Amino acid sequence: MQFNQATDYAFRVIIHLTELPEGKLANGQTIAEQQNIPLGFLQKIMRSLSRGGLVKSYRGVDGGFVLAKPAKEISLLDVIQAMEGPIDLQRCLKEDASCTKGCESKCLVHTSLAVIQQDFVKSLERVKFDRLVEKNNREG
Repeated sequence: MQFNQATDYAFRVIIHLTELPEGKLANGQTIAEQQNIPLGFLQKIMRSLSRGGLVKSYRGVDGGFVLAKPAKEISLLDVIQAMEGPIDLQRCLKEDASCTKGCESKCLVHTSLAVIQQDFVKSLERVKFDRLVEKNNREG
């Protein structure tokens, strides 16, 4: 499993916005330059983050982007789901009927992967962007 490039860029965007003083807008050009993200690609990322309820955009000369909620409420999981959709390690974890053998209720692999997926999702949910930035500032 590997997250796509857009998700990596989205992590950078959320970190960038987290580092700004509360309520300060960042324009797309600045984000693109400082985070080394192609501007056209950034626009697509911002749409996904906005649809996911993580970023608000404001139009106009003084427009830009800001977090839609406090960074302490935004997790790695939130960004991944906004960019890639739900995490499903195996398709049978999403829909039991997708098991080609028809044994989802007693499949040992299904049961094991379900536990692993649940632990993985919980771990991603625990990592909040305010703590990432705070930790980086202490160490940096």
